[in-house]
Amino acid sequence: MTEKTSRAIRVLVVDDHPYIRIGLAASINAQGDMNVVGEAGNGQEAIQAFQDLNPDVILMDIGMPRKSGVEVVQELRAMKVRTKIVMLTMYEGDEDVYQALKAGAEGYVLKGMSHQTILDAIRTVNRGERFVPPSVAEVYARHNPALELRPREREVLALMVAGKSNKEIASKLNIAEGTVKCHVSAIFLRLGVTDRAQAAMVARQRGLARV
Repeated sequence: MTEKTSRAIRVLVVDDHPYIRIGLAASINAQGDMNVVGEAGNGQEAIQAFQDLNPDVILMDIGMPRKSGVEVVQELRAMKVRTKIVMLTMYEGDEDVYQALKAGAEGYVLKGMSHQTILDAIRTVNRGERFVPPSVAEVYARHNPALELRPREREVLALMVAGKSNKEIASKLNIAEGTVKCHVSAIFLRLGVTDRAQAAMVARQRGLARV
C-alpha cells in the first residue's frame, strides 16, 4: 500500500452492494493521498456514518434502500455541511443527473467508468471544484425543466412502469380513474411518447422510474 500523506482525504463509501464497496475501498486505500474512514450500506446508515466520522468526501450510490442517494444529499445540505459528495451510479439518465446536482452533489460518475476516473472525481471535489465527465454533462445539458413531471405524475408513471392498469393505479392512489387518464395523457405529452410501452422505455432511460 502506498504511504499516506500527512493529510489524506477522508472518504466515506456508501453503496448497498458489499462487493462494490470492497472494490472501491481497496482502490481508494491504495492511494497515498486518500483513505476510506467508513462504509455504509444504505441511505440511513450514510447519515449516521457522516455524523460519526465527518469525512471530507462521500462517494455514494444514487439508488439505495432506506433513503436514496439524492435524499441523503438533500438532508446533508439542509444541515449546512461542507463535506463534498460524489454520486456513483449505473445510470446516466438526465433526471438522475439533474436531481443529484440540483440537490447539491459536486460530482457524478458512472460505475462503468474506470477507478481512475472515480479517484480523480474525489480529488477534484475535495479541491472545491465540480466533477462531471463530458458524457454526463452532455446528458445533463439535454434536461428541460419545462417538461418535468409533477409529483402525482411521477407516482402514476412509476405504477405504469410496474405494469398497473388505470383502474389499479386509481385504486392504489385513491383517485378517480378519469383523473388517472388525465395524468397519463400529461405524461405522454411531457415525455414525447404515444403509448405506455414507450413511456416505460423513456422513463427507464431517463431515470424517471426503476424496476
